[in-house]
Amino acid sequence: MSEMTTMPLSRALHAGLRAAMSEDDHVILMGEDIGKLGGVFRVTEGLQAEFGERRVLDTPLAESGIVGTAIGLAMGGFRPVCEIQFDGFVFPAFDQITSQLAKLTYRHEGAIQMPVVIRIPYGGHIGAIEHHQESPEAYFTHTPGLRVVSPSTANDAYWMIQDAIRSPDPVIFLEPKSKYWQKGEVDLTAHSVPLHASRIVRRGTDVTLVGHGAMVTTLLQAAALAESEGTSCEVVDVRSLSPVDYGPILESVRKTGRMVYAQEAPGFTSVGSEIAATVMERAFYALEAPVLRVSAFDTPFPPAKLEGKFLPDADRILEAVDRALAY
Repeated sequence: MSEMTTMPLSRALHAGLRAAMSEDDHVILMGEDIGKLGGVFRVTEGLQAEFGERRVLDTPLAESGIVGTAIGLAMGGFRPVCEIQFDGFVFPAFDQITSQLAKLTYRHEGAIQMPVVIRIPYGGHIGAIEHHQESPEAYFTHTPGLRVVSPSTANDAYWMIQDAIRSPDPVIFLEPKSKYWQKGEVDLTAHSVPLHASRIVRRGTDVTLVGHGAMVTTLLQAAALAESEGTSCEVVDVRSLSPVDYGPILESVRKTGRMVYAQEAPGFTSVGSEIAATVMERAFYALEAPVLRVSAFDTPFPPAKLEGKFLPDADRILEAVDRALAY
């Protein structure tokens, strides 16, 4: 029997971390102010008091040091979960992640595993200052050896963080910070969707809308508006950005003949670019129109008062839907 509860996405992450730590003593949490404070977004609140300072570590303000230490701990048999306080702060650790963490298993022909999770709150819509609203996913999906995932719901957050921690490979776990306070149902007993599976979250017949993270909510809003105007949109939540599960995406596109990909990240050489190109290659003869992309502009993230113009909204997605239908 399923045990259902309702909680915000941030509390679902907390519950998932707690479950993973209770299951395996080798799981340890590391990050800036994650202990007594519970992290900037309070995702780890109370875990240090429950599991002790040896398993929930307040680290120095040094992201490269956090990830480098995690690599050593993974070599010693631990499963470190690193919290990067904000998306824009991950770049001091970029060399450790892309040059070391991603390559060590390959370098040692599989003899060494790297079960490290890097938790990164990412994306906009919180009115923050510079370096606090980045969408860096393409940097990591471009790096062989890393798995990259992003939940869009509380239920996915609860189960995906546990699956990421169990993974023998390093996982970049992107948390849409604008959805931390969005409540949703969480099934605490039934785990039905694998970590790297895409999922159709709304059925439709005319246009396929695809996205990840916080953008899934915007796609659902656009689909509801389109329905009121007589257009039926199917919505696919990618969930896993590397590897990508193309099955549900291609199934949907072969049915609708049209696809729009939406993302908060700039469009040039992005996750949306890759998925659009692959769909064009693998479902070309099913398409009635080119695959269209809706993304943030190819500029640095603007001041908070301009983020509403910078980030895609339902209206921009609907404009792309209209263009797809016009072919």
